[in-house]
Amino acid sequence: MNGEHVLVVGYGNTLRSDDGVGWHAARRLAADPRLEGATVLARHQLTPELATDIASASLVVLVDVSVAGAPGSVSVRWIRPRPDRPPAWSHHLDPEALAGLAGALYDAVPPMAVVSVASTSLAVGDRLSATLERALPEVVETVTRVVEEHRRA
Repeated sequence: MNGEHVLVVGYGNTLRSDDGVGWHAARRLAADPRLEGATVLARHQLTPELATDIASASLVVLVDVSVAGAPGSVSVRWIRPRPDRPPAWSHHLDPEALAGLAGALYDAVPPMAVVSVASTSLAVGDRLSATLERALPEVVETVTRVVEEHRRA
C-alpha cells in the first residue's frame, strides 16, 4: 500500500430503516479482501473526533443514505473542505465541515468521497428496504472501485 492509509466510514441510524445502509455497507466492506489494510468504521453520525482519523488518511470514503435520486441509485460525490468558523460543536457535522475541521486542526485533508444510495424508507425499523438491500452490492462495488482507483493513481 506504499504508506497509504484508507479510511472508510459508513454512518447513519440503524433504527431508521434505510438510514442504516452505511452500517450494512461497513460490515461487508470490513470483510472484503480488496480493502485489506483499510480502516473501516461504522458510526451513527459524523463527529469532530473523526477529524484525527481523516487527517492521517490518504483517502477517505464516507457511505451514507441520500434522500435525493431514484430509490436504490448509487452516486459518488467528491468533497471540498468547507472551512467554517468553528462549529457550535454539536456532535453532528456534514462531510464538508468535517473535512474543513481536519484541515483547520491538522492542516491535512486527503481526497474525500461520499458514496450514497437513495433511500426508499426512513421509517422506524431495523431492516433495509428491499430496494436498498438489492443496491447494497453496488454500494460495496462503488466503494472498492473508488479505493482501487486511488491506489492505482
